[in-house]
Amino acid sequence: MVKILIAGGTGLIGKHLCKRLQEKGYDVAILSRARNKKGTIPTYIWDLEKKEIEKEAINRADCIINLAGANIGEKRWTDKRMQLIIDSRIKTGELIFSKIKEQNKDLKTYISASAIGYYGTKTSDKIFTETDPPSKDFLGETCRRWEQTANKFQELGIRVVKIRTGVVLTSEGGALSKMIIPVRMGIGSAIGKGNQYLPWIHIDDLCKIYIKAIEDIEMEGAYNAVAQDHKTNKEFTQILARVLKKPFWFPNLPAIIIKLMLGKMSEILLSGSRISSDKIEAAEYNFLFPELEIALHNLLKK
Repeated sequence: MVKILIAGGTGLIGKHLCKRLQEKGYDVAILSRARNKKGTIPTYIWDLEKKEIEKEAINRADCIINLAGANIGEKRWTDKRMQLIIDSRIKTGELIFSKIKEQNKDLKTYISASAIGYYGTKTSDKIFTETDPPSKDFLGETCRRWEQTANKFQELGIRVVKIRTGVVLTSEGGALSKMIIPVRMGIGSAIGKGNQYLPWIHIDDLCKIYIKAIEDIEMEGAYNAVAQDHKTNKEFTQILARVLKKPFWFPNLPAIIIKLMLGKMSEILLSGSRISSDKIEAAEYNFLFPELEIALHNLLKK
C-alpha cells in the first residue's frame, strides 16, 4: 500500500484530498502543529520555527504532498501578511527537503501545490500555459520561489509535480461561499470592469488531479489545474445567479470600493486572465466538471 504524507492536510483542500485518498485505499497521514487524538488519520507533529518534523513521518512516506501555505485571501496584504504568505510556502518546502536529505529517505514523489498567481495579476486576452515565465509582481514572485523550492527535490532523484491551482469551488467554505452571499441577497453584480477572467476548478477535479499525479509516473513539472470553461467575473456571477434563481441586474461594483476595502489584495479580484488546461488534458485527464454551470449545480445542491 502506497503511504502518503500530506502537509497542510487539515485545510480546505487537504481534508477533501485525505478523504478521496482513503476511499482509494491509500495509507494517509498528515503533518500538523498539534496532534489530533480523535481523528481517523494519523498525525505527525512539525514545527516550522524549531525546524523539526517527527522522524517517523518522513520514514513512512512514499509520496509527500505539500499543501501548506497561508490563505492569500483571508486578510489584508500588509507587509507582515505578505511575508507570512511567502514564508509559509517557502520555509515548509525547505524544511521537508532538509529532513528528506538528512534522513537519506528514498522518496518516490514530491507533489507541491502552486497557484495560477504564477502568471501574475493581470487581465489580457492571452491564454497562459505552463511554458510562460512567472510574473514579476507579488503573486508571480511568490509562486516562482514556491516552485523553485519544490524543484530542489529533483536534486535527490525525486519526481516532482507542481499543481498550479485556480479558484477552488467547494460546497462548504472557500471563495464560492463568499461569492454566494450577495447573489442570494438579490444584489449580485460584477466586480470592477467585470471582464477579468476567473479561472476555476471543482474540488473533486482538483483531488483527482493530485491522485493522478501520484499514480502517473509520466507526470512531472508544472500543470495548470483549472477547468477549460473560461468565464469572466461578470459571466461567472450571471451563471451563479441563474443557478440560484436570483436576479442579476445591479450595476458593477466599482473598483475603487474594492480597493478601499481590501487594499493591495484587491488585485486578486480586479484582474485575471485565461489559463490553459491543455497540458493536464494531454496527460489524459478528463474533467468531471468541465463546465461552470454543471459544477455549480453539483455543489449547490449539496
